[in-house]
Amino acid sequence: MLHENTPTLETQRLILRKFTKDDLPAFWEIMKDKEVNTFLPWFPLETEQEATDFLTNRFLTYYEKPFACRYAVCLKENNIPIGYVWLSDSENHDFGYGLKKEFWHKGIITEAAETVVEWLKNSGLPYITATHDVNNPRSGAVMKKLSMTYKYSYLEQWQPKNIPVTFRMYQRNFDENAQTYMEYWNKYQEHFVEANVM
Repeated sequence: MLHENTPTLETQRLILRKFTKDDLPAFWEIMKDKEVNTFLPWFPLETEQEATDFLTNRFLTYYEKPFACRYAVCLKENNIPIGYVWLSDSENHDFGYGLKKEFWHKGIITEAAETVVEWLKNSGLPYITATHDVNNPRSGAVMKKLSMTYKYSYLEQWQPKNIPVTFRMYQRNFDENAQTYMEYWNKYQEHFVEANVM
């Protein structure tokens, strides 16, 4: 089942495809923006070489594997990346996304993510998870639109930024027998369930 690698998908407005080396200028525009990267686990990229290394190590090399989910989010009108959607290859199956700020609040990342999740449903994965900083509730709203369910929260001294962050962990099961992913709960001493979070 885990035999497809980032197949091209389309929505009403978007083309979701693999990144290529030619996408470097657009990719750098996304990754150097401080506001876009505020809630992401890396600092904004400062040089084109950093962008090249990031694109290669986090996207292009993954296309050599039997299975991967590492998408460029592009508008159909020009096929230029304005964001990304990806899934980690670790046991958490962490689902993440980012988008240039001039395209925020237009439903674009939700449109892209919903389409990718529909593909992932048939991939053989038992579940996907996602986490968001409590100070970034809009990301949590996307998770809810993806039919993900809140499971618990935890406090982490977040690296490499070395700041304390409370995260909320969401999960969507594709296998009805899948259990809640408990690694964050077990790893971080301060963990809890928030009563009023859906």
